[in-house]
Amino acid sequence: MDFITSLANSVYFAPRYHRIERYATHAAEIQKQVLRWLIDKASRTEWGKQYGYKDIKDFTQFSKRVPIQTYEEVKPWVERIRRGEQNLLWPGNTVWFAKSSGTTNDKSKFIPVTSDSIQDTHYRGGKDAVALYLHMNPKSRFSKGKSLVLGGSHAPNLNTNHSLVGDLSAILIENMPAMGMYLRVPSKQTALMDQFEPKMEAIARETIGQKVVSLAGVPSWMLVLIKHILEKTGKQSLEQVWPDLEVFFHGGVAFTPYREQYKQIIRKQDMLYVETYNASEGYFATQNDLTDPAMLLMIDYGVFYEFIPLEEVGKENPKIVPLWDVKLNKNYAMVISTSAGLWRYMIGDTVKFTSKDPYKIVITGRTKHFINAFGEELIVDNAEKGLAKACAETGALITDYSAAPVFMDENAKCRHQWLIEFAKMPDNLERFAKILDDTLKEINSDYEAKRQNNLALQQLEIIVARKGLFHDWLDRKGKLGGQHKIPRLSNTRTYIEDMLILNR
Repeated sequence: MDFITSLANSVYFAPRYHRIERYATHAAEIQKQVLRWLIDKASRTEWGKQYGYKDIKDFTQFSKRVPIQTYEEVKPWVERIRRGEQNLLWPGNTVWFAKSSGTTNDKSKFIPVTSDSIQDTHYRGGKDAVALYLHMNPKSRFSKGKSLVLGGSHAPNLNTNHSLVGDLSAILIENMPAMGMYLRVPSKQTALMDQFEPKMEAIARETIGQKVVSLAGVPSWMLVLIKHILEKTGKQSLEQVWPDLEVFFHGGVAFTPYREQYKQIIRKQDMLYVETYNASEGYFATQNDLTDPAMLLMIDYGVFYEFIPLEEVGKENPKIVPLWDVKLNKNYAMVISTSAGLWRYMIGDTVKFTSKDPYKIVITGRTKHFINAFGEELIVDNAEKGLAKACAETGALITDYSAAPVFMDENAKCRHQWLIEFAKMPDNLERFAKILDDTLKEINSDYEAKRQNNLALQQLEIIVARKGLFHDWLDRKGKLGGQHKIPRLSNTRTYIEDMLILNR
């Protein structure tokens, strides 16, 4: 570790790491303190008065008094805040809103981002990711260069100059102190450009000559940028452009479909990859062990966590448990209460715990991103594992994919239809499909049962997407860059039919 990195580690990061170690032994106590702080802070807001926050003494009272929220319930409050009303969900005036179209609804969501949530959740998450990374990699030379951070753009909220709406990354850049901007590239002006393809050119032009040691961003969009940089420089791998590159902090979408492609374009053996779980609603988890894909749940930020067993989602009175009552290896929908004024809010992600000392999670999918047309209960985690095995055994590389059910064709047959864009075609497409199908049977007993003797489900079908299909689909919807994602699994054919039209 170089001197500057070592100094920063000893002054800030190492002490912080020791506080994080308390997660393993004091998790319930820490989360109860967070809940107490959130309730006290919001007790004089309109929301707090409506639900009697001054009288809430513990989690039991909180859970009985405050209803579970989706964006549809929160939206009227957010609209009032966007028009300038204060002290509604959180004390003070909220002037930043993270625009998120999500992946299951074409309508935009506007997630409030308060000054408190920026500091106690989003920025703390970024700092802790570095603290945990330096603990994992004591030989790091992190301070010897700059971080290339790929983000989005923003625009005035409701045409007012005092309020902004846009990608979370743009809001964080807008509020970042000068020292933070000094340690990263590209420049603020370039980082906030709104046209994706001109932005890629500008970032490449600004950063090729810089000393970049780390990358941070969504894997799919970072891959586009890296390929553009390699094409522009004529280099075969990224370490030829940036010899000191050592780590990629990635999040937003699952890394599995992109891992092999990154190995092709970053060939240095000691390149490290650290997964983070950061969203418009908050920063939730960071990988703290390079040998373990699970992420450490960050429990002392301005976020209180609850969890709904996946089988309870959608019920009128679902069972909901706090962190200290979760079970291992069970799929849960995550519910959060935050210093952004989101109360018992269903974020839409599903997670599974792999450890409770400390609490560690893997993201398994979305509450609305699954296929259960025939009782098969196929989730994104199943899909990622099946595709990874099929790729490994056939030499394929995947750029993007989406899947949906075919409810009944002209021969009265039902199946799953997968639209896959390959960066490298499998050696045999039929074998790829069979391996994927067989793997899904192995890891999902419900899928296996429905595939038994081809009675309910036929073998899955793969349609090869033309090059650039998913990019063009996002472009047509104005969703290039930022946090925008391809819907991986859908229980209807709305998305895939739209994509198939473009694939002709």
